[in-house]
Amino acid sequence: MHNFEFVKPSTVAEAVKALGREDAQALAGGHTLLPTMKQRLAAPAVLVSLTGIADLRGIRREGDALVIGAATTHAEVAKAAAKDYPALAKLACGIGDPAVRNRGTIGGSLANNDPAADYPAAALASGATIATDRRQIAADDFFQGLFTTALEPGEIITAIRLPIPERAAYAKFEQPASRFALTGAFVAKYPSGARVAITGAGENGVFRWAEAERALSANYAPSALSGLAVPSDGLIGDLHGTPAYRANLVRVMTGRAVAAS
Repeated sequence: MHNFEFVKPSTVAEAVKALGREDAQALAGGHTLLPTMKQRLAAPAVLVSLTGIADLRGIRREGDALVIGAATTHAEVAKAAAKDYPALAKLACGIGDPAVRNRGTIGGSLANNDPAADYPAAALASGATIATDRRQIAADDFFQGLFTTALEPGEIITAIRLPIPERAAYAKFEQPASRFALTGAFVAKYPSGARVAITGAGENGVFRWAEAERALSANYAPSALSGLAVPSDGLIGDLHGTPAYRANLVRVMTGRAVAAS
């Protein structure tokens, strides 16, 4: 790993200023960035840690929504969201292992937008709003492709606001070594209708399954998915499964999530 300067600001303003420096990179849990640096695939001159900013941590209920600070760890989400949003808490419990859950953060996961990550599915299915130091971004606009988001250079996620659904659940078929989702489905039922978000399957990352949403909005039951299928075009094909295999998993995992919600 190359030499770099490490900065640990205590406020969002200090972090924004530090990220304005040349070749500066934000650091949250570091589970993607640090291995990338060790492989010399990334070489930031300045690492700006966000873990020391108290305003970026914590979970609170605001009306009909759950607001989570971006630097809140997976373990903290698993514990604090259990009462108000149990499906989200269960998702957090299934991320990685205890070491990952006690270090990784929800904001870091969303900003990285790994195509097999769990939180993007929860945010998209919940119709979440991602708050940054500059603006509010709807989840439907935030995720823009493989490891790509609407974040601009130097922009920091500060919090995630997730409307609490009437019913919800997450089901994923795990890649056994990493515990990432080979395919995962998060379903959420709101008075306005159902939302379904799929992770681990799409070549462009997380996506909504509109056909399933329409069917479940009319009849929120696993049987509503009978006969539905996601086209395999645009789905991931690798040593773990073909696009057709993942297309089948999309339907199966969505059905399991509906049954569990």
